[in-house]
Formats: sequence, C-alpha cells, structure tokens
Amino acid sequence: MNLFNDRLKQAFKNRSVLKVITGIENTKISQIVKIAEASKLAGVTYLDVSANVKIVKALKSSYDLPVCVSSINPVDIYNCVVSGADIVEIGNYDVFYREGIYITVEQIIGLFKEVKSLIPNIDICVTIPYFLTCTEQINLTKSLDLLGVNIIQTEGMSNVKYIKPNTNKCNKDLVCLPNSFIPSLFSTNILSNITKVPILASSGFKNINSPITKLYGASGVGISSALKQYDSISDIVKYIIQTTGSLNITDSIQSIDTPETQNDSKLRSYPLIKR
Repeated sequence: MNLFNDRLKQAFKNRSVLKVITGIENTKISQIVKIAEASKLAGVTYLDVSANVKIVKALKSSYDLPVCVSSINPVDIYNCVVSGADIVEIGNYDVFYREGIYITVEQIIGLFKEVKSLIPNIDICVTIPYFLTCTEQINLTKSLDLLGVNIIQTEGMSNVKYIKPNTNKCNKDLVCLPNSFIPSLFSTNILSNITKVPILASSGFKNINSPITKLYGASGVGISSALKQYDSISDIVKYIIQTTGSLNITDSIQSIDTPETQNDSKLRSYPLIKR
C-alpha cells in the first residue's frame, strides 16, 4: 500500500474507509459545511468535494477532515491542492455522461500522468469507468498501478439513460441492472484480485448494503445520494453512524475463525466469481 497521508493509510490498512461525497456539482457552501459538520461528528474518513478553491479553503479553515477534490481538469486539481486539498480524484464522471461524453482509457492515463507530475506527493484516486469491459478495466488498473496510483474507485451507473452507445450486450446487461451498486461490486471483486492498490466502491451504496463492499475486496465505500433525504445535521450523523456500524459488523463476521477459513487465509466470503 503506497499512501502519503498517514490518516488515510491507517484507515485503508484497516479496510474501514468511509468517504462522504458532497457532489461534484454541489458548490453551495452552507450545504457542504452542514455535511462536513455531520461527517466530523460521525467519524468519517474523508470528504469528497467539487474541485473548487473556495470550498476547499472553507473546509480546511474549519475542519480537521481530509478533503478530496474530484475533477478531470489538472489546473483545478492543482489549485485546490495549493489551497489545502489532501487527496485528488480523477473521476465523478456523471456530469460528462449526461452530455454524452465518455472518457477513454488513453485520456485517463494521460490525465493521471499530468496530475502526477503537478502534485507528485499527494494521494491520487482514479475512478474506473463503469462502461469499460472487464478486460479494459483490468488493463487500465494494471497500467495505473505501474504508474503509481494510490487508490482505485469503482462505479456503477446512476441512470440508465446515460449508458454509452454501442455498449456490447454482455456489458450492457451488467451495467443496466436496477441497482447501480452491483456493477461497482462486480468491478471491485475482479480488480481486487489483480492489484494491491486499495479499492473504494461507490455508486448507490447505503447503510444497509455498504458492508457488502468489504466482502468483495473493497477497503471502503463512498456514500452520497443516500444523505440527500436528510435536512438536519443530527439525522445525517445518525445515518453515517449506522453505516460505520454496519461496516464494523462485517469485520466481526470476517474475523470468525471457521474450519473452512483456517487453512486458507486468502479466502474471501461470498465471491462474485470463482478464483
């Protein structure tokens, strides 16, 4: 595991990461601060926000939470790091999917190289696009691993309307499943077997299904849409605590030393595909 941020390193080592996403298009400071306050009280690992200098400065001046900025604009990413961002993410592509824009493998690798050259000592997370075939996801992850990526994130599809044209039938059947978290789980299971880079699962996860991510090889989970139904800080805190509690229950289940696991330390419960 190659992480610069010590707080993140410990959380990823414990496979207990909970990231709260405020939204790549959300620039309402008051709303973001409310989520940040709840996240601090509930013990969230880090926040994921829009690559906006004002947002980063507002959060870093008031909270001791690591802040991640998401963008595909290297200049915005660099400016946010200068302003105090702790982590950067090349991802959150939904805004582009709505416009019919689908980033290519070559573009992702090019972006990573450019961002890495600008901020060589900052942890970089890259989201693997849902619409790539399994082989493409594996090859991209291997390439990013060799280039020094720190975190990999998987995604599902938030809206079937945004499916990439000309997607092959097999892949289309998977990404069009009614629950957007299922493709993310599928990718997490596959990629966790070919890289030691920690993986975050994201897209459609809630307090009740977040624990599943760890069973499929994730080191943590990102939640966002599930929080939008709550207005008060206390309600958001309760929901986040429920999520962290469910993740801890998964740890308890995995720690049970059964006869089946005594002879195979690498066995992971309920794999999506056979090893």
